[in-house]
Amino acid sequence: MPSEFYKWLARKRYQYEVTTSLYMLTPTEKFIFNSVLFLLLSLTTIAAFLYLPDHIVTIARRAFYYYAGDENSTVTSVKSIAEPAVETLRTSGQHARQVLGME
Repeated sequence: MPSEFYKWLARKRYQYEVTTSLYMLTPTEKFIFNSVLFLLLSLTTIAAFLYLPDHIVTIARRAFYYYAGDENSTVTSVKSIAEPAVETLRTSGQHARQVLGME
């Protein structure tokens, strides 16, 4: 079983090198290319995780505004959902402090 997995990994590495023409480069050039590729993919992934949720919320708000024409209704609907959730968290936090003897 491990030898099959090793063969599969070796085949994937070979496919990667042939597809990107890395097999023609020296080991140093391969390292530089792979480092730059890893850096760019990492930065793109981090940016997507950090900024994409906020961007989606902004797009949804604009779409709702274009659809309904009223920005305040979204704020009030979100507020009506958020207030009970915040109150629940606040009371559970107070309960946890009482249980731990911090109050």
